Amino acid sequence: MSVDNRDTEAHSDEEQDDLLETIERSRSHRGAAAALVTLIAITFSTFQLWIAARSYSFGWLGSLQQLQVNTIHVTFALVLAFLLFPASRGEGFVASQFGAIEPAARKRFGPESGLTRLVERLGDGVRWAAVDRNLAQVTPLDVVLIALSLLPAIYTAREYSEIQQMALFGIQGVRPIHEVYPTLEPVVMGIAALGIPIDDVSYGFLLGILGILLVLEATRRTLGLLLMSLVSLFIVYARWGYLVPSDSAIGAMSIPAESWGNIVYNLWYTTEAGIMSTPVTVSVRFIFIFILFGAFLEMSGAGKWFIDLAYSLTGTKRGGPAKASVVSSGFMGMLSGSSIANTVTTGAFTIPLMKRAGYSPEFSGAVESSSSSGGQMLPPVMGAAAFLIVEFTGTPFADVIVAAALPALAFFFGMWVMVHFEAVRGGIGGLSKAELPDPIEELRTGWFYLLPIVLLLYFLVIARFSINRAGWYTIVAVVALLAVVAAYNERTRLPLLGTIAALYLGQAAAYATTGSGLVSAVQTLAGTGAAADPIPITAAATAAVSDLGTIVIFVSIAFLLAQPRGDAPLLEFADDVDTAATRSATAVGRPELASSRAYQYLTFVGKSMDSGARTATTVVVAVAAAGVVPGVISVSGLGPNLAALIDIVSGGSILILLVLTGFASIIFGMGMPTTAMYIILVAMLETPISDVGIAILAGHLFILYFGLMADVTPPVAVAAFAGAGVAKADELKTATIAFLLSLNKILVPFAFVFSPGILLLRQGSDGWNVIGWADVADVGFFVPDVLIPVVGMFLGVYALGVTIIGYQYSSVSSVGRALYSVASVLLMVPELPLLVAEGLLTVVGVAPSLTTFEVTVSLRGIGLVMLAGLTNHNRSRGKKESGESERDESAVTAPTPGEA
Repeated sequence: MSVDNRDTEAHSDEEQDDLLETIERSRSHRGAAAALVTLIAITFSTFQLWIAARSYSFGWLGSLQQLQVNTIHVTFALVLAFLLFPASRGEGFVASQFGAIEPAARKRFGPESGLTRLVERLGDGVRWAAVDRNLAQVTPLDVVLIALSLLPAIYTAREYSEIQQMALFGIQGVRPIHEVYPTLEPVVMGIAALGIPIDDVSYGFLLGILGILLVLEATRRTLGLLLMSLVSLFIVYARWGYLVPSDSAIGAMSIPAESWGNIVYNLWYTTEAGIMSTPVTVSVRFIFIFILFGAFLEMSGAGKWFIDLAYSLTGTKRGGPAKASVVSSGFMGMLSGSSIANTVTTGAFTIPLMKRAGYSPEFSGAVESSSSSGGQMLPPVMGAAAFLIVEFTGTPFADVIVAAALPALAFFFGMWVMVHFEAVRGGIGGLSKAELPDPIEELRTGWFYLLPIVLLLYFLVIARFSINRAGWYTIVAVVALLAVVAAYNERTRLPLLGTIAALYLGQAAAYATTGSGLVSAVQTLAGTGAAADPIPITAAATAAVSDLGTIVIFVSIAFLLAQPRGDAPLLEFADDVDTAATRSATAVGRPELASSRAYQYLTFVGKSMDSGARTATTVVVAVAAAGVVPGVISVSGLGPNLAALIDIVSGGSILILLVLTGFASIIFGMGMPTTAMYIILVAMLETPISDVGIAILAGHLFILYFGLMADVTPPVAVAAFAGAGVAKADELKTATIAFLLSLNKILVPFAFVFSPGILLLRQGSDGWNVIGWADVADVGFFVPDVLIPVVGMFLGVYALGVTIIGYQYSSVSSVGRALYSVASVLLMVPELPLLVAEGLLTVVGVAPSLTTFEVTVSLRGIGLVMLAGLTNHNRSRGKKESGESERDESAVTAPTPGEA
C-alpha cells in the first residue's frame, strides 16, 4: 500500500464509457439502433411507473394478474438484454473451437476445394448472423430472439384463462399450436408427418420451454456462463434427480420423479415457484422503481454535487480525497445497486484526486471499489437487497433499514480509519481550502438534492407508505424539484413560486368547497360536472399536498416553454444528460435546442428513464434466472432433505454452518450479481440458519454481506478490477488491497449474528423485533445486549484497521499487527474463540457452555485493555519518531479549481 506522488491523467468520458461497456460486455449503439433501445427502455420505465402509481389496473385495457405483469416485466428485460448484450464477440473457448474448423478444412482439403468453400461460407454466415466483435450492431440472431421473446408474453396476456386450466388439466391438457393458430395447421401436420409429434404437444408447453431457454440465453449474455450453468443444472436435476440412489452418501439429494410438463409449468406459469415467482414479483413492485429513483437522482446532478460536497467537507483533512471517496462512493453505491458501475462512474472523479494526493494507483482503485460495493448495505435504499429481504423475511421495510444501519456505519467507519492511517503513514496531507469548493456555498446551491432522500425516509419510516408508492412519490418529487430548478432564476423567482402557491391554495379551497380538485370544481360551476361533498379544511389541505407535485411540474414547464433560453443558475444536470441533449438535438437537425432549458429538462426525464431501464435489465434477468433454484427446491420437495444434509455437514455447529455459509456466499457471488447470489443461498440455507436459532433478519444480512465481499475477492473481484481500470493500476494488487480493506464485511456479520442487539433487535414472544424506546429504557437489556456489543464492534473495526494498514501513530510490527487482530476479534466477536474452545472440549468429552454474557464481556474487556495498551505504546513511539523526522505535507500537488 505504498504511496505515489506522480500525477496521472484521468480517463475521459469516452474512456469511462468504453471501460464500463468492456467490463459489463454491453453494446454501444448509434443511430436508429440507439433510438430503438432508448424507446423500448423508456416504455419499460413508463410501464413500471404506471404500476407504482395505479397498480395493475390499466384503464380501458382492464386489470392484469400477477403472472401477466411478471411475464411482461421479464419480456421487457429479455428484449433489452438481446439488444444490449451480444451473443458472441468471436472470442472465448467455444468461438475459438469453431474458428479452428476453417483453417483445418483448408489444410486438409486445400483452399480451392468445394468443401472448404462451403465451410468458409457457413462460417461467414454464422459470423454475420450472431457475432458482434465491436459491440456496435444488432445481429439477425438478436432480431429472431427478440421476436420469439414476445410470444410467451402475448400468450400469457391473451390466454390467461387457458393458463388457469393448466392447474386442473395439466400443461398438456390445453390446446396445441394448430388450434390456437389454425393457419399453421398445414405446417404442424407436415412436421408431424416427419415423425416429430408436435401436434400432440400443447402450445403452452412449447412456449414455456421457449421462455425458459430465452431466460437462460439472456442470463449467459448479461451475467456470464456461471449463473446460466448453475440454473441449467438445477433444471436438469429437477428432471433426473430421482436417479440419485436414496441409500447412498448423498441419498438426501434424491427427489421424486417429475415429468417435463410439470417442471415447465411450475418454472414458467406459476408465481409461487420458478422464474415468475417471488424474486420477479419483488422486482416488479420494488426493485425497478428504486433503480429508477436512483437514475433520476444521478441524472439530476446529485452525484456530482454530493462528491463536491464530500470533498468540501473532508478535503482539507489528512487523506481528504480518499475520505471523500469513502463518503460519496458509499452514497452513490447505495442508489445504483451496481458495484461495477458505481466504481467506474464515481471513481472517474475520486480516483484521479486520490492519486494526485499521493495514494498509489492500486490503493486508490481499492478504496473506490471497496466503498462502492459497501454502498449496497447502506440504508435506506441498499441497492436491491433490502426489498428482497423485506419479501423473504416478512420484515417491514422500516425495520430492515433500521437494523442494517449500525453495521453499515461500522464498515464505512473502518474504511475512514484505514484511509486515514494510510495517509498518515505516507505523509499524504489534505488540500488547501482555496482548491476546494466552499461547503456553505455547496449547501446553498444544492441543498435541494437532499430533499428526495429526506422525503423517501419520511414516506417509508414515518408515513409508512408501501414501498412502491413511496418510490413513486419520491420520483415525482425529483421530477417536480428539477422542473422548479430549471425554471428558477432571479427574473422568474417570484412569479414562479407565487403561481405554484396560488394554485395550491386554489386546489385546497376547491377540495374544501366542492369536495374535488380545481379542475372538477370549474366543471361543476360550468354545469358539466357533478358536485361532491365538501371536506374539512385540514383534510383539504392534505389532499392538495398530494397534487402539489403535478402542480409544480405543469407550472414549471409552462415557465420553461415561455422562456426556453433563460438562465438557470442552480441547474447542473449530469454530463450524460448534456451529451444526450446535444446528440438528440443534432440528430433532428436542431442543434440549438440543446441550449434550451425546456429541452434539457425533457432530456433529463427521458435519459433517467432510459438509464434506469438499462440498469434494471441485468437485475431482472438475474432474479428471473435465480428464481429457478428456489422453484426446483420447492417443487421437488428437496428443501427438508437439503436442510438435513447441511445439518449433517455442519455437525449441528452454528460456527461451522456460518463459515460454510460465508464461503458459499463468496463463491456464488464471484461474477454473479448480489441479487442472484442472495436468492439462491437463501433458498438453500434459510431453513438451516433459522433452525439453529439465528435471528432471521441477521441470517439474511449475513448472506448479503458475504455476497458483497465477492465483488472484491480475487481472482474474480469484478468491482476491484473495474477500479484498477480507472486507476490504470495492476489488477491483482488492486483486488488484494480491496479484499483487505473489506475484511470488515467478514467480522461484522459474525458480530451481529451472535449479538443481534447490534441490529437493534430483541427477541420476544412473537420472535425478533426492532427495539423501541421502552427497550432502550430497560437498562438490564440495553446495556449488555446493545450498548456493549455496538461499542465493541466499532472498537474492533478500529483495531482491524490498524491490523490491515500496519500503522497507528507509528509503524506497527508483525507481532503488533497480530496482537491488534486478536484485540479486534475479542472486541467484536468474542464468541468465535469460545465456540472453537467448546468444539475442542466436546471432542474430549467435556460439553461446557462458554458463550455466556459474563465470559464474553470479560473477553471484550481483555480486548479493550489490549487495544488501549497497544495504542499507548504506539503513541509513545510515534512521539519519539516525530521528534527525529518531520514529513513535509505541503508538497502534495493540489487539483485544479473545480476539479473536485
